Amino acid sequence: MRMVEALLFASRDMLGAEEIAARLPAKTDIPAVIADLQRAYSTRGVNLVEIGGKWGFRTAEDLSYLLSREQVEERRLSRAALETLAIIAYHQPVTRAEIEEIRGVSTSRGTIDVLLETEWIRMRGRRRTPGRPVTYGTTDAFLEHFMLTSVSDLPGLEELKGTGLLDSAVPAGFSVPVPDDSAELRDEEDPIDEAELFDMMAEGSETTDDRDS
Repeated sequence: MRMVEALLFASRDMLGAEEIAARLPAKTDIPAVIADLQRAYSTRGVNLVEIGGKWGFRTAEDLSYLLSREQVEERRLSRAALETLAIIAYHQPVTRAEIEEIRGVSTSRGTIDVLLETEWIRMRGRRRTPGRPVTYGTTDAFLEHFMLTSVSDLPGLEELKGTGLLDSAVPAGFSVPVPDDSAELRDEEDPIDEAELFDMMAEGSETTDDRDS
């Protein structure tokens, strides 16, 4: 257990089970060791948490206020950006055209750019449809920021109604999709070439969004 503890403390990034196992003696029961560490740190100032299938130490949620600092926010997410982020989280993989269809209004290139800059969304692949539009999905940074283990922890219909984010009298047949952020491409997606992805990220999402129109 001490070896896993040391690895997690020393790592700048969160570690997956395979990454941890590669540094330990063969046949080490990684899930059991992780469970023991979680219990050991459950009442301490830092907790061992899982985000996107990876593990790392984070400040206990009830003590996070101690580390908060007042700072001027250079940019606040607009309502359009928040709506777009929510659609991507629940409907991923999703294209810009599909986002616009759900929102009922056009989505500017700048909105996608802002979300890419936050690193809360990423370009997943290209849809196998005319124009080969880019598909978008959420990232581990999104999960970490919103303190989610996985996107399946996003609130469902009843929870959204309970918080007042949805009208309690929703239309008959209305449903909230079950989100899935699996990194594996779907049957209808093609991978984005690494060189192409680098060029698109360097230029912003303008090129990708033009293809979505």
